[in-house]
Amino acid sequence: MITGELKSQIDKVWEAFWTGGISNPLTVIEQMTYLLFIRRLDELHTAKENKANLLKKPIEEPIYDESNQELRWSRFKNMDPEVMHKMFTKQDGVFDFLKNVGSKSASFSKFMKGATFMIPTPRLLAQVVEMISHIPMQDRDTKGDVYEYLLGKIASAGQNGQFRTPRHIIRMMVDMVQPTIEDVICDPSAGSSGFLVTSSEYIREHFEKELFDAKVQEHFQNKMFMGMEFDPTMIRIGAMNLILHGIENPQLMDVDALSEANTNFTEKVSLVLANPPFKGSLDRDAVDGKILSVVDSKKTELLFLALILKGLKLGGRAAVIIPDGVLFGSSKAHQQIRKEIIDNQKLQAVISMPSGVFKPYAGVSTAVLIFTKTNSGGTDNVWFYDMQADGYSLDDKRNPIEANDIPDVVARFHNLKGEAKRKRTDKSFMVPVKDIRDNKYDLSINRYKEVVYEVKTYEKPSVIIDQIETLDKERADLLKQLKAMLA
Repeated sequence: MITGELKSQIDKVWEAFWTGGISNPLTVIEQMTYLLFIRRLDELHTAKENKANLLKKPIEEPIYDESNQELRWSRFKNMDPEVMHKMFTKQDGVFDFLKNVGSKSASFSKFMKGATFMIPTPRLLAQVVEMISHIPMQDRDTKGDVYEYLLGKIASAGQNGQFRTPRHIIRMMVDMVQPTIEDVICDPSAGSSGFLVTSSEYIREHFEKELFDAKVQEHFQNKMFMGMEFDPTMIRIGAMNLILHGIENPQLMDVDALSEANTNFTEKVSLVLANPPFKGSLDRDAVDGKILSVVDSKKTELLFLALILKGLKLGGRAAVIIPDGVLFGSSKAHQQIRKEIIDNQKLQAVISMPSGVFKPYAGVSTAVLIFTKTNSGGTDNVWFYDMQADGYSLDDKRNPIEANDIPDVVARFHNLKGEAKRKRTDKSFMVPVKDIRDNKYDLSINRYKEVVYEVKTYEKPSVIIDQIETLDKERADLLKQLKAMLA
């Protein structure tokens, strides 16, 4: 677990980046990610050395050789800041080595295409190296928590409507769908890989014994977690997040998920967890025709739902965050995608979340859809939940509060048989699919929730006037008494 002292060190380095002229949070995290990569390379080589010494054999597939030992983290970390900075920026120096080591020794180096070293001063570099040197990298939980703490400092929305999904919302969705060791889990808009990381932690918690099996561990490390992202910076950040959480070979693809370049994503995965970008629209000609055959639209939130259906295997499940407009939009495309999920697949749940959940990034109202790909229908009763609190204040500060519906959401979802008797005045209730079809496939909870109005009675005007006159008389009497005391 990350300590207050370690947080303080990270905060100081963060401030140093800002005073050093690097103010973009993503750039700061990216530069720190490079250094974490470099330290990891040295750790991998050290492990190979120790194994070779134990077996008294040559090092298998060494990362470093006799000509570049000075590029190792353990060698340069105590150098003079000026010398260290030159070691990074010179041709064939530390950063060039990181970019070029590639497939020879470390899977994450494949994400370094186009990477640029931007730490401007020797002093700042020395500060960051010193801080990272104090992170207990042998402890998966600690180094993962450190990176999550860094990611938590992203306090502004990205481009194309992207923003960081709150980790407690991700955990709620993972707890609802309950991944298994057989799953192949995908996030087609991976960002910092929060859904994949949280899924991996869930698997570790619930399948600890099974992960000792070599075949299960091979699947866990190399095939279970798949992500797509077209932003190279986010690819690197997401890869580092997975690596620091113990996924050594993350399957992250540098591709626009909606484009024809992603045509291989067909019936590939058994579970999708995602928070696709909401904002803006795409050039229709750039979108994969198979996606457009499901929903003819330019809106990314609709296109990603079609992409998810395309990528799921038969029987595959999905939990997806969508803006409220998807639930009730009246356009042909909105109705088309809702009809597809309800009539041709199996829609299980709609969880309406309060609008403050994504502050300070955005104030948009959102919901979570949970559905299964069947290609033969199966929707019978859809479970709705009206989430009103998520454990944090719904303003920009997002301070922790006592009110929290999330444990109740998860508990009720896993006991849907018990939900059948609930009335539509409750927080959650079932709606027959016929009612949804009769309402033009509208999935907004307010369409079905019944509100109980409290009847209030008031005194007659004459009685209220008498009460006012009585208060006025009492006030006048008290004023007279006060004047008499002061006379």
